[in-house]
Amino acid sequence: MRINMKFTTKGKAAIENFTNEELLEIFARYIKTLTKKYDIEIEVPVEINQNIVADGTVVAMAQNVKCDVDTFFKELGRDIKVPLKKRLGAKLDNVFKTEVIE
Repeated sequence: MRINMKFTTKGKAAIENFTNEELLEIFARYIKTLTKKYDIEIEVPVEINQNIVADGTVVAMAQNVKCDVDTFFKELGRDIKVPLKKRLGAKLDNVFKTEVIE
C-alpha cells in the first residue's frame, strides 16, 4: 500500500526550514515510535523521497496493515507537527493530508 502525505500550505512553509535528510529522519523516528502502538509496517523509501520540499509530498509504503490507517496517520501528523512548529516558530494546523493508494 502506498500512502502520499501531501503537505498543506503551512506545512510546506514549515518544511522549507529543513533538509531532505532531516525530514526523512523525523518521519522515520516518529513512524518507528507509532508502530510500537499500531500494528502496521511502514517504510519511507529514500529513493522515492529525493526532494520532499520541492515535491511537497512524502511517500510511505505500508504492509501488514492490521490497524486503521487514517487513525495512524492522524496521530503521525500531530507528532510531526512538534519539530516543524519549533523550527518555524509559528502555530501550525494540519501539516499534511494523506492519500492512500492501494
